[in-house]
Amino acid sequence: MDITSATASGAEPEIGVTIGVDPAVIPYGTSVLINGKEYVAQDTGNYTGNHIDILCESEAVAENLGTYNTIVHIKTNGKR
Repeated sequence: MDITSATASGAEPEIGVTIGVDPAVIPYGTSVLINGKEYVAQDTGNYTGNHIDILCESEAVAENLGTYNTIVHIKTNGKR
């Protein structure tokens, strides 16, 4: 497993918790609910706008989950 030691926000990445976001849309530290599961905006990626990348344990798992549209609920805007 090749995971970086720190996210763009400085947090330690956590599989199944850390999401990559456009911080201009969802600020770092924001907790969101996606399909009933809580995630925290801690990183960014090579995208902008309304896109979220959930940190998975491997590329294979990420590919298996695929890309989809869903409703995202903003839970908080404070650090976890």
